[in-house]
Amino acid sequence: MHRSARRHFARLAPLLTLPALFSPALAVALLPAAPAHSATAAPKPITYDAADTKTEQRSVASYWTAARMAAAKPLDAPAESARRFVSSAQLDVPDGKPLSVKPTMTLTAEAAAASPRSTGEPWTSEGAITDTVGRIFFTVTSGSSAGRNASCSGNAVTSANRSVVITAGHCVKIGGSFHSNWVFVPGYDQGNRPHGTWVATSLLTTPQWNSREDMNFDLGAAVVAPLDGRLLTEAVGGQGIAFNQSRGRQMYAFGYPAASPYNGSRLIYCSGRAFDDFLMSEDVGLNCDMTGGSSGGPWLINFNESTGLGLLNSVNSFKYNFANYWMFGPYFGGEAQALYNAAQRTSLT
Repeated sequence: MHRSARRHFARLAPLLTLPALFSPALAVALLPAAPAHSATAAPKPITYDAADTKTEQRSVASYWTAARMAAAKPLDAPAESARRFVSSAQLDVPDGKPLSVKPTMTLTAEAAAASPRSTGEPWTSEGAITDTVGRIFFTVTSGSSAGRNASCSGNAVTSANRSVVITAGHCVKIGGSFHSNWVFVPGYDQGNRPHGTWVATSLLTTPQWNSREDMNFDLGAAVVAPLDGRLLTEAVGGQGIAFNQSRGRQMYAFGYPAASPYNGSRLIYCSGRAFDDFLMSEDVGLNCDMTGGSSGGPWLINFNESTGLGLLNSVNSFKYNFANYWMFGPYFGGEAQALYNAAQRTSLT
C-alpha cells in the first residue's frame, strides 16, 4: 500500500466495518513512472483457445441473436470470491438467500457524504470512441450461473495483429473456467451492431487472475477472428495503450452498464481525476456510478473529446458496496504490458 494510501486508511479504518462489493488504444506509451507491482519480469499470461476454427466461429456468431443479447445480464461473481468481492447483482445461491460477505465493514454516513459523487452520462459526441468501445457477450461455464448468458464491456486497441480487445479478467474467466460463446460488438447502440459481431479465437488473462482471482490483476484480452475479410482495427480503429504511468491522472471511463438504472443499450461515460484505493487493493479509483455490465470498459488518459482518441490505462473492475459512486480499475504496470504483448503476438490461425 502506498504511503499516502496508508495515511488515508489510518484515518478511515475506525469507521469501516461493510462488506466489499465486486461490480461487475494509436501508439504504445512505455514511460517510466510509478512502479509496477513487481520489479521482476511479469509472469507469462494464460492463453485459452476459444472458437479457433471457422466452424466454431460460425456457430458462436449465429448463437448471438438479438433476443439473446437483449436477455444477457451483468456478470455475477462465483462464491469463491465471496471472501471479499461479489457482483453488484445478487449472486444466485442454492438456498435462494443473499450471499453473506466477510469481513464486514461499515462507513459512517458523514464520511460517505463527504465523498464527491459522479453520475454516468450517455456519450452524445462522435469520435473514434463510438467505434472502438463495445459490448461483450458470453456464456458463463462454471458455478451456479453456468449456462447463463452475460455481458461486459471492452475496447479495441492498436496491436501487431490488429485484432485485440482489452477487458477485465472476470469478463474472460471466472470461477476457474473461461467463458464460452465470447463475442465483441463494437459500437453497440440500442440493439444495433453497426460493425458486426466479432468472435474470439483466443482469450487471455494474467496469471494472478487465473490462479487466485486477484483484483489487482483483473485484466483480460481477446483476439478476435477477421470478419468479412477485415481485421478488427481495420474496421473500427483502435485506441492506444499506456503502461507504467504516473497515478492521479485525468481519466475518461466508458462502458455499457446493464444493471439498474441502466439497461446496457447505450454507451455511458464518467470523467475525473483518478485516486489510489486506500482500502483493499493497489488499484486506481474514479468517481463513477456505472453499474454491472460496464466491467472491462476502458479508462483513457490523454483523451480528446473531439477526436474520441486516447490511451487505454485501466478498465472498469470493481466497487465497494458502501461507496457505489467509486469505480476501481487495475493499475497498468508490467503485468498489463505482458498481457497486451501476448495478445498482439497471438496468431489468428
